Amino acid sequence: MTAAVTQAAPSWYAASANALPAQPSLRASERADVVVLGAGITGLSTAIELAERGYSVIVLEAETIGWGASGRSGGQMIFGYGCEQHTLRNLVGADDARKLFDWSREGLRLIGERVAKYRIDCDLQAGHAHAAIKPRQVEELKLWQADLQDHYAYPDLQFWDRQRLRQTLATERYQALLFDPAGGHLHPLNYTLGLARAALSLGVKIYQHSKVLAVQEGARVVFRTAQGDASGSFAVLAGNAWLGGLVPSLEAKIMPVGTYICATECLGAERARALIQNRMAVADINFVLDYFRLSGDHRMLFGGRVSYSRLPPPNLRHSMRQRLLKVFPQLADVAIDYVWGGYVDISMNRAPHWGRQGANLYFAQGFSGHGIAATGLAGRVIAEAIHGQSARLDIYQRIRHRDFPGGKWLRTPALVLAMLWYRLRDWR
Repeated sequence: MTAAVTQAAPSWYAASANALPAQPSLRASERADVVVLGAGITGLSTAIELAERGYSVIVLEAETIGWGASGRSGGQMIFGYGCEQHTLRNLVGADDARKLFDWSREGLRLIGERVAKYRIDCDLQAGHAHAAIKPRQVEELKLWQADLQDHYAYPDLQFWDRQRLRQTLATERYQALLFDPAGGHLHPLNYTLGLARAALSLGVKIYQHSKVLAVQEGARVVFRTAQGDASGSFAVLAGNAWLGGLVPSLEAKIMPVGTYICATECLGAERARALIQNRMAVADINFVLDYFRLSGDHRMLFGGRVSYSRLPPPNLRHSMRQRLLKVFPQLADVAIDYVWGGYVDISMNRAPHWGRQGANLYFAQGFSGHGIAATGLAGRVIAEAIHGQSARLDIYQRIRHRDFPGGKWLRTPALVLAMLWYRLRDWR
């Protein structure tokens, strides 16, 4: 396989990307029914949903397809959202919180449907688990399982005690798991490239290296680039952490947070399977968490570390290796081939921030680490609203979001200080 994209870091994803013909940059004035900013999962999913309904769509991407979080993330498919369910109950009430949860499950199913329909080669693998490190977290898993079964009709979660989990996962670090057979993981860049290929087959125009420099709202929304512009009766902002000052009122409600992943050398099928026998993805439930899974070519992909200051952590390769060895000390002889990072966009309450600004400018952001499944769902929900069926988007828009405190210059230092409390909580 050859990569047809340029990543900011030499990620394993970029090295193993499925080739896609390079798309042109925008060099004229174009018109469509809908213009979309961002060729990640959110933007491409929106484009696919609209094109399937007969709309003409233009997608503008500042870099290359999947260049942002969609092509760099942990690739884990998880039910729910970045916040806990009780947060949503407090924000929109029990009935609508149940709807939001059910729709998150739809987001998981949607991935499998699109992979099958458009024959996307992205190493899709079923199975995801949340892991408890401390005794108090074991009780948290049990309470979480009971709440999801009793109030959200989600009976599929399996509680694995230490003895059971050791039959599948070769580590002493965890005391219990909550296993979800409906979750899973995939190669996020290849999934995004597959969505782009699907969108192109439906007649969507994708322009790369076409950074939007200004947004002009009105009866037709215009996205202006350095060498052209694209206008639509409707427009969608799907840039998430990379809006770059275009819409300050939206950007004030999210914070870009750096997150990092490493990939080991190839372990071979036998050694890899001995580590995770069912090839599930795993994430612990610390606030600053570790997460990991096996790749299609039998590497260990291990994510951890975050940066709230927008600066990469020092000695990143060494620190990532040390975190990996806490979980799998038996990999002490294994080399780290790749280390990379990117931004996730978090909201203050970690709930999704989706909605409409004015009459015809839509947006989706604030995925808070749950983007693989929720981004695809966001595309569908926004497309429904553009098509005149806004009932679902209206519920998401009821979720109240606050600006991050501190304004443009002080909000990052304020968040760094706030996160110290959560780090202390993880150590308890």
